[in-house]
Amino acid sequence: MKPAAFDYVRADSVEAACALLAEHGDEARILAGGQSLMAVLNMRLAQPALLIDISRSASLARIEVRGGQLEVGASATQAALEWRPTLTQELPLLPLVFPHISHVQIRNRGTVCGSVAHADPSAELPLCLLALKGSVVLRRNQRQRVLPAEQFFTGMLSTARAGDELLQAVRFPLAQPGQGFGFREFSRRHGDFAVCAVAAVADAQSLRVAVGGVADRPQVREWPLLDGSALDDALNEFAWALDARDDPQISAAARRHLVRRLGRQAVEQARTPL
Repeated sequence: MKPAAFDYVRADSVEAACALLAEHGDEARILAGGQSLMAVLNMRLAQPALLIDISRSASLARIEVRGGQLEVGASATQAALEWRPTLTQELPLLPLVFPHISHVQIRNRGTVCGSVAHADPSAELPLCLLALKGSVVLRRNQRQRVLPAEQFFTGMLSTARAGDELLQAVRFPLAQPGQGFGFREFSRRHGDFAVCAVAAVADAQSLRVAVGGVADRPQVREWPLLDGSALDDALNEFAWALDARDDPQISAAARRHLVRRLGRQAVEQARTPL
């Protein structure tokens, strides 16, 4: 199947993209890497009247540290972030995650913000943004608002972004001394979306665990330091709270088992000194 007819405009600046969104609203869609959007268009799950191409916007391709956070612009590719020389020091969780994200060809074109905006509950980058207490920068003409990741994701392929807002950037807080990070994922084949993925962040006082691929959006829990049976009990309660359902891929019981098993492995990895 091919997409329905649409108009195409290239926007080389934030201002140009926002002006077009203000004019066309929900009738327009942003095209950056297109790795998620083109599949949706080809299946005619979305039929926008206008595509706004921001892929060549230099200002939106920036990846830079600002105020203790790594800010990734809307047209920055996943590969550009993956191969950033200082990424291991800035965000140690992401080098653990990138090998699980699709394939290198997809990461070369797909954008970080595009994955976040698409809000697939099985996608790894939205999970990481949630686990790291990241945020999303939304722009409407001259007005900007910043939403925590926990408020941005609202459901299956659903976010708090308004139709006339541009997802301008995402912000990942930089790693702090004493923090440890862990990640585990199960998928049917390498590069497939996760059946279950777990990211963990641990420090001397607390533990934060995020799970993707089970509920309609990534979910997170934060606990004091737990170990042994207390950790097993907390992970079990989390697994049941996600309201997993049977589907053609896997049963709900198997998904709950994965949350418990992968959750413990991710936590143990986060607590293991590098």
